[in-house]
Amino acid sequence: MNTDELFSLVIFGCIANEGYINRPDEVEQFCIFNRNQNACNYAVGMGSLAFMCCVVFLALDAYFPQISSVKDRKKAVLADVGASAFWSFVWFVGFCFLANQWQVAKPEDNPLRAGGDAARAAITFSFFSIFTWVCTCCN
Repeated sequence: MNTDELFSLVIFGCIANEGYINRPDEVEQFCIFNRNQNACNYAVGMGSLAFMCCVVFLALDAYFPQISSVKDRKKAVLADVGASAFWSFVWFVGFCFLANQWQVAKPEDNPLRAGGDAARAAITFSFFSIFTWVCTCCN
């Protein structure tokens, strides 16, 4: 498992496990990021899609020595580089979005302070994901 996969799983797991909270007087759960469901949906969606993308390219790396055509090898390498650049951008947007929503979240929406560590972990790992995907792109 490479770091891209690991970071994607951490982000997905943090939000899916502790990213939804409710006030003691409410039944319905809301996203910990400023009660903005789009923030949690973005993090969960991108975390799971990035993990699946990593698995696909891991399989492509295993199959790569058996590709005999130079044109097909070139397409595989360009797809890997393009996907890495795309995911770098996606995680940059995700980091900015999550950090902004966490910054404007109201303390009264989470009086028990539940899930704060998970939210900060998702923000931190989305920041680190930018650089791991850039490194994957440049290799």
